[in-house]
Amino acid sequence: MLMSIKDLAPGKSGTVVSVEAKGAVRRRLFDMGLTPGTQVRVRKTAPLGDPIEITLRGYELVLRSAEAKAVKIEASDRGRR
Repeated sequence: MLMSIKDLAPGKSGTVVSVEAKGAVRRRLFDMGLTPGTQVRVRKTAPLGDPIEITLRGYELVLRSAEAKAVKIEASDRGRR
């Protein structure tokens, strides 16, 4: 099932399928390592939902809600139990 990083619950993982942002935002997300095939895990979400802290490629990254909505992922069953 395809969803955005914004829709992923803390502790859950997924694989980046596409980045639907345009221009400089798209380039910035790619430069930060959010490319198709990358595994991501949501570490935590701020109380009001913005920002979202994720782990990818061995480091932590904080995304704004709008950026997280632009990154489409396929959720995996892996994650914290």
